[in-house]
Amino acid sequence: MFPKVNPRQMKRMMRQLGMEMEELNAKEVIIRLEDREIVISNPQVSVVRAMNQKTYQVVGEEKEVPLIPEEDVALVAEQAGVSREEAQKALKDTGGDLAEAIMKLKG
Repeated sequence: MFPKVNPRQMKRMMRQLGMEMEELNAKEVIIRLEDREIVISNPQVSVVRAMNQKTYQVVGEEKEVPLIPEEDVALVAEQAGVSREEAQKALKDTGGDLAEAIMKLKG
């Protein structure tokens, strides 16, 4: 356990070690992976600079979103007779389920 240290003392100690910490006023953080995105809402983002490197610490509400292939968007748009944007939104709302997205748009 760390003893309780007030933030001012912590910054002073970090500066003595050659480290700087900065809080970023971020609205959303998106991490893109091969098959999905991790979206972090209401994030608290800290940047620590030490030894010519930056380290980002992100804390917030996480939500995973599957990436929708363009072929799926085109197919849903064609089958439902809607724009690509509407098809993409429907696919995101249905978690990438093609049939459900088409039914939702037609109904």
